[in-house]
Amino acid sequence: MIRLLIADDESLLRTAFRMIFDTEPDLEVAGEAGDGEQAARLARALRPDVVLMDVRMPGLDGIEATRRIVRDSPRSRVLILTTFDLDEYAFAGLKAGAAGFLPKNTRPEELLSAIRSVAAGQAVLSPRVTRRVLERFAPQMAPGPAERDERLAQLTAREHEVLAQVARGLSNAEVASALHLAEATVKTHLSRVLVKLGLRDRAQVVVFAYESGLVRPADL
Repeated sequence: MIRLLIADDESLLRTAFRMIFDTEPDLEVAGEAGDGEQAARLARALRPDVVLMDVRMPGLDGIEATRRIVRDSPRSRVLILTTFDLDEYAFAGLKAGAAGFLPKNTRPEELLSAIRSVAAGQAVLSPRVTRRVLERFAPQMAPGPAERDERLAQLTAREHEVLAQVARGLSNAEVASALHLAEATVKTHLSRVLVKLGLRDRAQVVVFAYESGLVRPADL
């Protein structure tokens, strides 16, 4: 059973989401929040598997609430939903530690699939959207502190290559084609990168690669 927390300041939308989820045998709505403060508080108390997070809410917004949930409730994964500008909020969500980003007009079946993917430990951000985000915002991301370089030293040469390709927004199939590898081999290398770097998903891999200086805007 996947336990959900719905965070949105519009009660009608929360009700609509609940109606969709109540028809799914593997989903359970553990709670609802009308603002970011309540969302962060309920995430600590309820320990949901997935938090559906609106961006613009009164008081604490969804991006800061995501940051707090990732920090204080690391087992809960955040899927951001918004009607606003895709690139701006996708970038902010990635930086805050969200595992995915979807527009609110996403079809129900796509939303359900995204929830299940996030609950399974995957990131929900298409390679196309990832590249758009990076092309616009990567110049703002400066290399991180020295300890990040030390973590990069743990990777093999092939893992470095896979990390760099993923950070450029390539799918596993595209990475496999670029590096002349089987797609299953790419998945194995990416899994090892996650473990060695202490990252949770593909979204965090992208942010890490840019903040560490492994990939720069000129490489796009």
